[in-house]
Amino acid sequence: MIRVLLADDHSIVRAGLCRIVEESGDMTVVAEAADGKNAILKARDTNPDVAVIDISMPEFDGLEVTARLRDEKPELPVIILTMHEEEQYVVRAIEAGAMGYITKKSAPEKLVNAIRKVLAGQRYLSPEATESLALRVARGAKGQSPLDSLSNRELQVLKRLAQGNTNREIAAVYNISIKTVDTYRLRLLKKLNLRNNADISRFAIQSNLIEP
Repeated sequence: MIRVLLADDHSIVRAGLCRIVEESGDMTVVAEAADGKNAILKARDTNPDVAVIDISMPEFDGLEVTARLRDEKPELPVIILTMHEEEQYVVRAIEAGAMGYITKKSAPEKLVNAIRKVLAGQRYLSPEATESLALRVARGAKGQSPLDSLSNRELQVLKRLAQGNTNREIAAVYNISIKTVDTYRLRLLKKLNLRNNADISRFAIQSNLIEP
């Protein structure tokens, strides 16, 4: 049996994914996690064959989890599961080490195939992700998003600031100093030509990084 770890902060989504996996006939869910930190712990404890990780989770997001698992368990293929189709997420997921990228709307039809493909050592991108990458290439450098100038950590801090997290809360999540968080915030304001946290929130909503 193929051993699968599922991480998503919505219990209903996890239940649906579990059903898809278990009905495949040759796969079983060995662990579930509702946040990024527990996803890493469960991966250590259960040694799954593949991990399916939501990109938007508490504690650590999917990109952070993927990067950490790549360092700890380089043999473990990770599939990013997300509601986002924007190309910046696809690119960042691949850069973080993900072998697969599928959207939640395509998961019922594509998840089992994606798991089999990454276990065979191949990369799997959903049709939506492939189209996003194709559009990015077609646009070229002139069509790059302002988000392309941000590092993964800057993007993570941006999202948490937009969600109303304080510098202290962000520092605790990523185990960095409050001063470092403030440095990231100042970089964000400069790179994105924003003035304050309210502007950061508006920018994040307009860029589909968070829900209004």
